[in-house]
Amino acid sequence: MFLSVFEMFKIGIGPSSSHTMGPMIAAARFLDMMRNSPFNFFGIKVSLHGSFAFTGAGHATDRAIILGLAGFLPETYDLIKAEAALSSIAETNTVNPEGLGELRFDPISDLVFDYEMPLSGHANGMILMATDAQGDVTLRQTFYSIGGGFVVTEEELAAGVATNEGAPVPYPFKSAAEMLEMAEISNQSIAQMKRANETARGGHDNLKSGTKRIWQVMRDCMDRGLTTDGILPGGLCVKRRAKAIHDKLLAERGMNLTAPHTINDWMSVYAMAVNEENAAGGQVVTAPTNGAAGVLPATLRYYLDHVPGASEAYIEDFLLTAAAIGGLVKYNASISGAEAGCQAEVGSAAAMSAAGLCAVLGGTPKQIENAAEIALEHHLGMTCDPVRGLVQVPCIERNGLGAIKAVSAASLALRGDGDHFVPLDACIETMRQTGEDMSNKYKETALGGLAVNVPNC
Repeated sequence: MFLSVFEMFKIGIGPSSSHTMGPMIAAARFLDMMRNSPFNFFGIKVSLHGSFAFTGAGHATDRAIILGLAGFLPETYDLIKAEAALSSIAETNTVNPEGLGELRFDPISDLVFDYEMPLSGHANGMILMATDAQGDVTLRQTFYSIGGGFVVTEEELAAGVATNEGAPVPYPFKSAAEMLEMAEISNQSIAQMKRANETARGGHDNLKSGTKRIWQVMRDCMDRGLTTDGILPGGLCVKRRAKAIHDKLLAERGMNLTAPHTINDWMSVYAMAVNEENAAGGQVVTAPTNGAAGVLPATLRYYLDHVPGASEAYIEDFLLTAAAIGGLVKYNASISGAEAGCQAEVGSAAAMSAAGLCAVLGGTPKQIENAAEIALEHHLGMTCDPVRGLVQVPCIERNGLGAIKAVSAASLALRGDGDHFVPLDACIETMRQTGEDMSNKYKETALGGLAVNVPNC
């Protein structure tokens, strides 16, 4: 099993990796199918199902699909060009993707939120259809957005195509137990094994430049969030808080007036800054998803800015270790809130972050596995209940608490020798089972929990 660090950490746009990035990517894939088809096409129709239908408007799913059909991609997204394209499509009821010419697409009538018919493969389902001049469907494809920006067709999902099964890698671990066994036999760290796998596929230079860019985009996103105020879009009237909190923390520095637990405020504000940017539709990095994008950058920045002796030379080790844990969670359970609740998003992010921090603080592979397990275990059962379907309440603060848990988990693990009662594999399997048992009301549908008990102003 191999999931690249660049699959776990994708550069994209907010507010959701599954509901925004995924649909945009699916639309792009459908355009490629059309280009490779012998038919001539006149128009496009789309239907959204399951969680896409219930929370798609709040997650900008409709906007993402429209832009995807116009040729936009998450990694090269340009806001100014996107706004111009949306205005043109609304006025002309057409899209004009490269190589396909002008196609009829009325965002009001040709994009349907189907609340009655969930698709069987996954909660995040969408059907794209291309039509001829008479309006008959001549090409049809069902896509599922399975979390973290990963998109599969109905056929790929049935065949189990969810991981990159390419050339062999030196350390193809599919479980934490296998990972630890390989580390012991090879006398390699988790980061070293993951680095060997990455370079076997993409080369050393690609890994170096790619991980450097990932952290740069993460940090830039955080810095924007720490210096921007105002009201978040979507109608909940949620005020950005990160800038005001950060300004107060900076003012208090050196005054000997703060309690030791104020470090939690630093971790929280770093995470909140990222997720406020995500909620505003800014550029973020999946870690492993957009809804949980703040946990890992906050933990890594805590290490760099607050831990004595920290060094940027260990950023790659942090990211590689975190990606190894994230890959195990995705392969054996889920990172999708629509599939398993927020335990799959913030829980996975906290486990990844705890592992990364433990690694750069000198933890052994067993201690790193322990740190990931502690962090994930104490997110088990967490629901995904966004108010009005927006990635704002409780998502923004939840990332802050996820970062705090990650740091605590790494610290606890480092106090031990790595031996512990609950294996990470058992915790991941428990999360998978819990997600299966969880009512759909609590899996990113905005039909339960805070979503129905908090007034939507």
